[in-house]
Amino acid sequence: MESSWVSIIPFLVVIPVAIITKQVLPGLLLGLLVGSYLHAPSLVGGMHAMVHYIVKALIDKSNIEIVVFLYMFSGLIGMIKTTGGIKGFVETAAERINTRREAIILTYVSTIGTFSAPTFRFVTIAPIMRALLKEVKMTTKELGFIIETTATPIIVLIPVATAFVGYMVSIIQMATQNQGITSDPYTLFLKSIPYNFFAFVIILLGVYLSFFHHSSSNAPTGEENVEDDDWHNCHPSVSKDLPSKPWNLLIPLMLVIVLTLVLTWWSGHQKANSFLQSFIQADVLEAMVVSLMFTVLVTIILFIVQKFPLQDIMNSFVSGGNDLMSVIVLLSVVWGLSSVADDLGFSSFVTAHTNWIPAMFVTPLMFVFGAAISYFIGSAWGTWGILMPLGISIATHAGVSLPLIIGAVFASGSFGAFASPLSDDTNTIAKILNLSVIDYARYKLKPALIAAGITTVLYGITTFFF
Repeated sequence: MESSWVSIIPFLVVIPVAIITKQVLPGLLLGLLVGSYLHAPSLVGGMHAMVHYIVKALIDKSNIEIVVFLYMFSGLIGMIKTTGGIKGFVETAAERINTRREAIILTYVSTIGTFSAPTFRFVTIAPIMRALLKEVKMTTKELGFIIETTATPIIVLIPVATAFVGYMVSIIQMATQNQGITSDPYTLFLKSIPYNFFAFVIILLGVYLSFFHHSSSNAPTGEENVEDDDWHNCHPSVSKDLPSKPWNLLIPLMLVIVLTLVLTWWSGHQKANSFLQSFIQADVLEAMVVSLMFTVLVTIILFIVQKFPLQDIMNSFVSGGNDLMSVIVLLSVVWGLSSVADDLGFSSFVTAHTNWIPAMFVTPLMFVFGAAISYFIGSAWGTWGILMPLGISIATHAGVSLPLIIGAVFASGSFGAFASPLSDDTNTIAKILNLSVIDYARYKLKPALIAAGITTVLYGITTFFF
């Protein structure tokens, strides 16, 4: 379709509505609705178009695989919670940790088995640290900061077996298809990982605060005084009413990781001449879905052998899967919005009206713009869905490296997930550690802004040299 300013109207609707309402989904829905009526300007035609775009997105093979993966993954976590896997892990770890150094090392080492999703990280490691608050000898805000630097910033850098991978790859696929780019989206994701500079910088700040910075206060005070509280009350996943079975956490997670790696290699080994090339040639998403299905089936059998009622197991699976339905709905709307914007000529408009921006400023500006949006809407996934089509369109026209701009978009969303008082990460960790959300977010903002400033400079330097 020809270049037209009308094509940017859906995005001009999405961003301010999301910021004003402090919710991503209403903005995306309204943007899709407006775009649909611009495409089919009649009372019934616009609504038909909206339904068409959503259905079209959902019947795509890759998109359906992503939906299945997200639902089953969340369902698996639900079963692990109900059968006492998380509680057992927390109790076992808390009994064996006696010093600040051991507690902090556990925080980092436990990432190996709990990197699947930020909330999963929080409910496995935060109760342990809360139970050991006297031994850790740091303020609760510092403790929360350290735990958060081992959640989203690390998870966005891991290329397999996380709740993020499928979504991130689908966002890249959506944006590249609209541009007619045939590059493999998973390969682009892998290449973008080194350019998520914010994640690396904030992780390093977390390491510094963990091992080299000593708080002027050796114990939580005032509102943060939680050491005498029973940590079992901080989250339903570690409730006293649940059994304590750490292997119900460890076995499923180890199984899904191993199966994902093996089946990913198997998917690509016949098309490749080397071990590493097998992973590049593989259908990664399909391998992840199949691995997860195997894991869910084996996990159900494991829990039945332990005499957990089958009805309770299935209810926890469905309940866990439903926890992610809001994300699945958001993803469906993002896919639809991207399609309608493309049909309205969004890519052509961006190409025709962004040539005045010097190439060396494209990536830093994209990061700063995305970081501002993600801070005000509090959603990394929402920010990625809104900005990835824009970023790839501009990068394609300006001759900017696609992995670099993709990394910048992911970094901008990571900033909001970490720093925003509206983000799920901030609110979850504040609730578990019994902190004021606003005070805790204010505490994190300074180091987050320092990391964002360093990140912006790094994007400027990288763009200049490459």
